[in-house]
Order: sequence, then structure tokens, then C-alpha cells
Amino acid sequence: MRKNWLILILATIIVTIQYDANAQTNNKRKYRNKANDPVGKLTSDRKLRWADDLYRTGSYFNAVDYYQQLKSDDERNPFYTYRLAECYRFTRDYVPAAHYYLEAYALDKKDYPLSNYYAGLMLKQQGEYTAAMVCFNKFLAENKKTASGTNQGAVSTTVANDPDRSPSPKTIKIIKKKVLVEIKGCEMAIKSIKEPEPFTVINAGPNVNTSYTELSPYPLGDTALLFSTMGRNAVIEANGYDKLQYKEHFLITQKQKGPVVDSFQWPLPFYDGGFNDAAFHTGNGCFSPGGDRFFFTKCAEADSMIITCSIYYSRFDAQHWTVPILVPGNVNEPGSSNTMPFIAKVGKKEILFFSSNRVLQSRGGYDLWYSVIDPRNNSFRRPQNCGKQVNTTSDEITPYYDSRENKLYFATNGLQSMGGFDIYSASGGPSRYTNLKNLGYPINTSADELYYIKDPLGKPDAYVVSNRIGSYALKNPTCCNDIWRIQGEPKLAVIGKVVSKRTQELMPQTVVKMVDQKGELNTYNSEDGNFIFNMSRGHSYIITGDKQGYTSTRASISTMEIKRSDPNDTVYVTIYLDSIRNSFSVSNIYYDYDKATLRAESVASLDSVIHFLTDNPSITVEIYSYTDAKGKPEYNLALSQRRAQSVLDYLEKGGIDRNRLTAKGFGSKNAAAPNDNNGKDNPEGRQLNRRTEFRIITDVPTRRVLYNSAMPGTMDQQEKNLRVESETTDDEPANNKKAGKDDAE
Repeated sequence: MRKNWLILILATIIVTIQYDANAQTNNKRKYRNKANDPVGKLTSDRKLRWADDLYRTGSYFNAVDYYQQLKSDDERNPFYTYRLAECYRFTRDYVPAAHYYLEAYALDKKDYPLSNYYAGLMLKQQGEYTAAMVCFNKFLAENKKTASGTNQGAVSTTVANDPDRSPSPKTIKIIKKKVLVEIKGCEMAIKSIKEPEPFTVINAGPNVNTSYTELSPYPLGDTALLFSTMGRNAVIEANGYDKLQYKEHFLITQKQKGPVVDSFQWPLPFYDGGFNDAAFHTGNGCFSPGGDRFFFTKCAEADSMIITCSIYYSRFDAQHWTVPILVPGNVNEPGSSNTMPFIAKVGKKEILFFSSNRVLQSRGGYDLWYSVIDPRNNSFRRPQNCGKQVNTTSDEITPYYDSRENKLYFATNGLQSMGGFDIYSASGGPSRYTNLKNLGYPINTSADELYYIKDPLGKPDAYVVSNRIGSYALKNPTCCNDIWRIQGEPKLAVIGKVVSKRTQELMPQTVVKMVDQKGELNTYNSEDGNFIFNMSRGHSYIITGDKQGYTSTRASISTMEIKRSDPNDTVYVTIYLDSIRNSFSVSNIYYDYDKATLRAESVASLDSVIHFLTDNPSITVEIYSYTDAKGKPEYNLALSQRRAQSVLDYLEKGGIDRNRLTAKGFGSKNAAAPNDNNGKDNPEGRQLNRRTEFRIITDVPTRRVLYNSAMPGTMDQQEKNLRVESETTDDEPANNKKAGKDDAE
């Protein structure tokens, strides 16, 4: 069930490169379709053995082809379906992985009880958080009694040699605990995306990233970047291809000068010390605080794509780097993989942080470890576990320690995450930590985030490695890791209060809504009438309050002109709520004599009505139009109806739902001013009578709040609850409508 993360993140790319490199010499990888593939012409049993062999050796990209062929001949075979899902999961192709897990569950949930769990993980890594939680909750519901051993979740006992088909009660219990963490991660992700951190994350570009994989960025001042890579985009040819291109190796790139911020030049080989080695995957480089020692990792491949890494270091002696040697002091414990070194000052001590899957004193998987260094005699103390505050039973990797903040940054898939691996920070060190924090969106996404490291000059800018959408992809959109640039943005916030228009007192229990020009909505459940929102550059925001029985004013805020170099800024606003009145008038909605066409000066007034109805979505109105007293009553009644209809048409074009509007004409009734003055014509009075007014006839609770993030349930569940409440209220819209008609008449 559990796969080594090095295989998932690194080895899948190795497999792909091996496929390209050996395409002309290895029959297993030569033929790609059934027509000219001799394997495709084998019997199902022999073809299955071939596919299973590829699967066992970690060649998931190639195994997919043959499982697909087998499934095309036997569509409802749950084993082929489940194996396809596994292959896609191991190659981080989340969409088909989720599809085949769900299909395997539908075909045979008895023999594949973990299908819903893995489907939830794959949906989560697509960012489909609501759908993921449905799968997770279904898994919990179907395994309620597993912990006691009285019910194994309807697990088949027919296949005891496959842990995914016959998981023990202990395994199910462990997964149930993980599922609870995954659900919390989904909830956190939904909230974090709505309230992003002040950063922009951009791909480092084609001079740094390729369609294979890039890892371990290490900024050298503010002008250059050291990193490791595998290949430079071109398909590796068979027979004599450059072995160093196939292995992970160091490159260095300089920043370009010009209008494009954080763009990089074509990288060059990193010749210092001769650290690159065609026999090993080489990466994870870092310098000691004094710059006189260089630490890095060499990783060797064994059978079945097992990767084992060791940490080396070299000293700068006079004019050259010494030959790299293994770090002593049991840092490289035999039988374990030790990788991702980072050297930093913690207080007055120099500390080597690294990740290791050693067993003794481990919490499980890869843990973060540290060793105290004495640079005077070049000794390394016995490594110690960084502690349960940061390490989990899953994997913690890519440590980076910022001595300016006294914070440890690392990647983990054992805590609440937005996807797979997320970046976390923790204060303290090297053995005790507090203030554990997920860095949030957009640094973390539904994909994997690794290798977070800040610029060394005190700026908020940083780097991260991710397979998020937008990476240069070889086989699928999320197969491969790229280096991404994190650019700090000014912290923009709006702080406000909601008050009564009449009493000027704070209005508690109000939902405040902030929507941008794209229609993206954030809500804030204000218990006391105060609220705060984070904003981003390049947006226009509208903020309104929402409380049943009240209408709201709006506040408009624009960050369109703010530059990345501008300082932090906070805007203060006040939103006014007023009790819903039966009617309201809008100035300057006038018509020419004997015309139903809106005059030009009426447009601005009607736009304010559109804003009012947009900001108060529960309100339904009747449009009352009038004429002056000239002409026959029957004619004036028809004219006023056409005028009311012209207003309705304008509001509908402005985005107001037609069902919220009713047009009514009343002719010359209810004059607002005299039509004549002592028997003489009164043009000013007649103009005032050619008018339109509005009457609020309903306040529908189901329209009030699109989504309240502070309330339980999804958007659909909240909407359903509000609909039930509205159906049981005594204040029926029909009664309000009747009362409005009587008053108007």
C-alpha cells in the first residue's frame, strides 16, 4: 500500500527517461500499440504476466499500456481497473487515477475496500475538495466497526497476498485516522483559496525547467540559482546518450537583466568540485554558513526502482575543493536513505538538518533529523530526531532553516494539506518547535510542494518545487516537478464595520460579502459587526452586508493601480444596514412627453438601482411608472405600463433576474406635483409626474447569502436549509404582494 516517496517523485521520471533512452533496443518499450506490438498479440494470461512484471519493477508508464489493452478486452474486470488506477497514482496522473479507483469501487468494493480512500486522495490532488470529502466520508461510513475488529469493512479473504485487497483491521484503523486528517485538509484548502496569502507564484521559465524534473533550488545571493535537473527537454536518444543527462545533476543559472522580473539565463554545468557524477543522481546542494564547505546528496538506483541516498561534503582547501567524502558521525546510517542536507546556524551552533528513513527513534516514513557540527575539528554528533512537533508517521522532507527568523520550513504529507506534500513552518529548533503553520495558498496547492527556500537577502521572495498545473510536463500535466518563483506582494487588507444607518450602532450576526470583478466571492461571518478581508493586486472589489430584514450599502475598493513594490496598505470602510422599507424612490428617472424611452440622464439613476438589487439579492421589487395628466386616462395607463416595462428591460440587461421584477403602470394617478398652476400649464410639475418609483414586495431568505463560510455544510446544503426555513415562515410573499397593491391603489 505504501510507496517510497522517492519512487513517486523521482523514479517515475527516471522510468520515463529510460523508456525514451532504450526505445530502439528493448522490446518491452519499443512497441506502443497493439497492431505492431508482439506483446499485444500474446494471450491474456501472458500479457498480464508481462504487465505485472512492469508494475513490480516500477515501470508504471509502460505497464499502463498493457493494462489498458487487457481492460479493453474485459471492460468489467476489477483487477485491471484497480491496477490502472494504481499506475496512474504512482505517475501522479490524478484525473484518470480517480476515475479508475471509483470504477473499481463500483465493480467490486468487497475486494477493493480502499478504492474510495485512494479516489478521495486523487480528487483532493485535483483540487476537487468537495468530491474528495464525499469519498472520504463514505469510506468512514463503510468501516465504522473496523477498529474493534468485528467488521473488516466487507473485506474479502480470498486474496491474502494483496494488502490492498485484504487490509487488516489495524491497517483500516490507521487509514481512518489519515482520512480524518485529509478531510480537515480539504476544509483548510477551501478556506485558504478564498483567503490567499500575499504572494504571486510563477514558473521559473524554460531556461530553468524542462519536461523532465528539476529539484533542490539553492539561491546564490540575488543573482544566481544552483539547482539539480534531469535532462534538457530533448528526447534522449538510444545508443550513446549522455549518461549525465539521464542522471540528476547540478546546473547553475544567472538571473537576466531586463523588464521581466526573476527570469533566468540558459544554465551552465556546475563544475565546482566535480560534484556531478554520471554514476549517481546528484542534488540537494547547500553551502555551510561560512561558504567553505559544500554538502550534497548522491543517490543510487537499485532493482525495482529503489533509490538509496547518502550525504557527502567537500571542503574548500586553499584553491580547490577536496574530494567529496561521506559525512561521518552516523549521519549516513547503513541500511537507510539519508538525503536533503541543509546547514544553518541555530543560536550559536551550526546544525546539519536532513531527512532520513532510518528506523531507530523514527516516527515512521521519512523524518527530519539534525546533527550538531563542530567546525573546528570537523566532527558531527550523533543525529537526533527533530521531534514529534514536526515529524509524523508519514514523510517529512526538504528541510530549510531560516536563521533570521529562527524557523524551520519543510514539506510533509502527514499533516493537514491542500494536496499531497505541503510546505509547513515551525518556530524554534533544533529539537523543539512551536507555532506549526501551513504556508497556505498560493505557496501550497492541490499538487505536491517541496524544497521551499527563501532568498538570502531578507526579501520575502522564495523558491518552491511543485508539479502543479502549469509545469512543463512530459507524460501528463502533473507528472513532473518544476522550480517556481515565489514573489512577495504588498499585504493589502480591508478592515470594516457594519452599522445601523439609523442608530450608528454595530450590527452583530451579519454576513459580509466581498466579490471581485470576476465574480469570486468571499464571505465573513461577523459576530460583532466587525470584519476583515485580505485583498490582492489587480482587483476591483465590492463589499456589502447581508442580514435578514435589512438592506445594505456598498463599498467599492480597487487595487488595480497598486504595484508589487508598493508598501503594505489597509483600507477602512463602513457598511450601513437599513431596515427594509415598503418603497423607495430614485431621482432623475424621467421621460419626454408622450414617450416611454428612458432619457439619458436616467441611466445613472437606474445603475444605482442595479447596484442596490445586486447587493441585496433577497429583494423583489415592483416598478411603478406614472404619466402627467395630459391625455385620456386609458392612453396614459398604457403609456405608463410601457415606461415601467422599459425600466424592467434595462434592469434585466444589467444582470437582475427577471423573476425579481414586476412592471406596473398607474397612468396619472398619485401625482407628485401639480399638473397646472391656477389653471395654467405647469411644465415643471408635469415633468415630475412622468416618473418611476419602486416598491419592495418580498424579502426571500433563500436569496440572502450565497455561501456562509462560518456555517456548517456545503453551499448546496446551506441553500437547502435556507429553502426549508423560508417554506415554514409565516411571512408569505403573496401576502406582502397583496398589501403592496392595496397601498398603491
